[in-house]
Amino acid sequence: MEADKIAENLKKIKEDIYESEIKAGREKGSVKLCAVSKFHPEESVRFAMNAGQFLFGENRVQEAYAKFTSINETADVKPELHIIGSLQTNKVKKAVEIASCIQSVDRISLAEEIQKQCEKLSKKINVFLEIHTGEESKSGFASEDEVMKTAEMFASGKFPLLTLSGLMTMAPFTNDERAVRSSFVTLRNLREKLNVRFPSLSVTELSMGMSGDFKLAVEEGSTMVRIGTAIFGERDYNA
Repeated sequence: MEADKIAENLKKIKEDIYESEIKAGREKGSVKLCAVSKFHPEESVRFAMNAGQFLFGENRVQEAYAKFTSINETADVKPELHIIGSLQTNKVKKAVEIASCIQSVDRISLAEEIQKQCEKLSKKINVFLEIHTGEESKSGFASEDEVMKTAEMFASGKFPLLTLSGLMTMAPFTNDERAVRSSFVTLRNLREKLNVRFPSLSVTELSMGMSGDFKLAVEEGSTMVRIGTAIFGERDYNA
């Protein structure tokens, strides 16, 4: 996609986010835009950066590592990269090297491996717990008890180099607005419970909402929407 079109799309999305913030009675700028650049070439990321976008999300670690290592070598302002896809243990090392946040922590063993790799690099990293909130959710913690058990481990200092700063979910892929809103409300309520029970953690971020449902997500309290297609167009699976 051409640079002008990406810039135009970004402008439109940011305007839509602002309108949704106003509709929900929220302050302008309370919702971050994470531009999902998976399956899109390095050039498209650079076009987005030239248009003022510096927070990106990637699913595949190998692709992200190659793309963002190259960008970081020449960019005057370094982009911020979040890993948002399901993460295999053997990919954690490179994920930690290239990213500032891993949004898809869906099991305790993954948090343990992230801590291990952070220790090797003497690096701190933000993490979100991925929560299963609907039938279409592909992964994530499935029960509140599991989430609380994991949060307790963070609060006790088991993962000193990991900052549990948010929760992430994927709403069901449906036209049923009630089901989508229910997914987002579940995540928001879970964050409130976590902050009451573990105030030392300060879990602030709610990563929820994608190209098709981000307006509803903003209305329900999202602090970060993950949008790819509406910015970059259809994915180039050969990129």
